[in-house]
Amino acid sequence: MLRLLFLPFRLVWGLVGLLGSLFAILLGLTLIIVGLVLTVTLIGAIVGIPLILIGLVLLLAGIF
Repeated sequence: MLRLLFLPFRLVWGLVGLLGSLFAILLGLTLIIVGLVLTVTLIGAIVGIPLILIGLVLLLAGIF
């Protein structure tokens, strides 16, 4: 009986976790792309390389 009562809450909690992972993956890919574009210029490489690393960490956190 309690299992049926808490089913909507468990479904919402699972959906929030799934959307959080998807958001982390999309944000990570965006930061990697922006970091790669900035790395093309020599001055932008100072900012671009850390953006790539942060994007990779977010991407891995979203996947695992």
